[in-house]
Amino acid sequence: MARQRILIVDDEEGQRRFLSIMLSKEGYEVTGVSNGVAALEELDRTAYDVILSDIKMPGMSGIELLKSIRSRDPEVPVIMMTAYASLDTAIEAVNQGAHHYFVKTTKNDEIKLVIRRALELRRLRGENRYLRHELRQTLTSRSIIGQSPKLQEVFQTVHKVAKSDSTVLLCGESGTGKELFAREIHSASRRADGPFVSINCGALPETLLESELFGHVKGSFTGAIRDKEGLFIVARGGSFLLDEVGETSLAIQVKLLRILQEREIIPVGGQKPLKVDVRVIAATNADLEEEVEAGSFRADLFYRLNVIPITVPPLRERREDIPLLVDHFLETYCALSERPMMKVDDTALRVLCEYHWPGNVRELENVIERGVILEDRGILTLESLPERVREGRRSARPGSSDSLFSPMADRSGTLEDIEREYLVKVLEDTGWQKKKASTILGINSSTLYRKIQRYGLEPVKSGRRGKGDGR
Repeated sequence: MARQRILIVDDEEGQRRFLSIMLSKEGYEVTGVSNGVAALEELDRTAYDVILSDIKMPGMSGIELLKSIRSRDPEVPVIMMTAYASLDTAIEAVNQGAHHYFVKTTKNDEIKLVIRRALELRRLRGENRYLRHELRQTLTSRSIIGQSPKLQEVFQTVHKVAKSDSTVLLCGESGTGKELFAREIHSASRRADGPFVSINCGALPETLLESELFGHVKGSFTGAIRDKEGLFIVARGGSFLLDEVGETSLAIQVKLLRILQEREIIPVGGQKPLKVDVRVIAATNADLEEEVEAGSFRADLFYRLNVIPITVPPLRERREDIPLLVDHFLETYCALSERPMMKVDDTALRVLCEYHWPGNVRELENVIERGVILEDRGILTLESLPERVREGRRSARPGSSDSLFSPMADRSGTLEDIEREYLVKVLEDTGWQKKKASTILGINSSTLYRKIQRYGLEPVKSGRRGKGDGR
């Protein structure tokens, strides 16, 4: 086991030698320096478990050294020493973060005891920090929760395709957990020890997305002051998730096609192709076949991506998983909030199971997190739920927009008719606030715009609900 290190800072050579001999006999590794500047230089080279410093030293005082140490490492215990007992300097040292303060005439046993306690504090702080990190990693590491038949079918497919390097296309509404399944594929593959890299293709403008994906060379555009590796290079040996791949421009799609065909990229402004060893997983909440027909997505790229399509079911199609998810999110956010485990009463749970969840699992998670934060009692009740969830259950009756999602709904007409009707209902309910409507629908704003154009929808004027509406 490595010996614990102690740094002694004192301009008196005799005091440094005395403390070094005494503490070395206790089994510590001791280093002594004569001033604050030398101490900071030593701390740049070596990590110490405890620092003993004189207060009155020429040049940098012990208090000034203490401030510098605290700014570098707030957790290392610093013990201040002085030949002159002074209440004012003791208070100042403690206020600046000193662990302890003693005069140099203090008995040796007392000094040893103070150092042992300081080292124990250091150890406990380190363990506490490590445990907090592990707890947060465990709690925030997203896992796929559910036992429904539809989810189990997806699991079976995921673990079959994980063994290969084939490209996978994950389809499903926003919030269904497509990224979690992408991570599951990566974790179960031979690339599990490699990096998992993901990017939301709809979150960046085209020029920035191109640079992030493929990198750039110095001088290729204004602001390119140095070469930059793209994320495909970062992901070498691992897996790369192209989230919302349907949001990419045709120019980006050409470069993505090159990766899938040639396994190489060319950085922005570069001439030489770079080989990349990466498994591509794509995810989308759009109907890419429809995008191909509309001319906004390349057919050749679609067929390259669509080698193994996997559809992640929406939450309303696996309602039996909702109680499990509720328990999981309650446990997660109660632990993160450092409060006792909460419960949900039967009425609230029934409403949660009946709600149609347009935002899917992500929306459910947000509802539970909100409840944990705002509810002072140890139980979530109907009143703890957002109004949209409470009212959503009541409106889910035949003829309402929510009933579109009920398996018992008896409706006639094509799927396009039902989708069009629902789009109109949500747009009208939100006053044609497209950002709010897209959130409720669980789709991107750009996808909503395309659907509005496709169905020729427009706000109600003079009794009209949409272009080409026969009523």
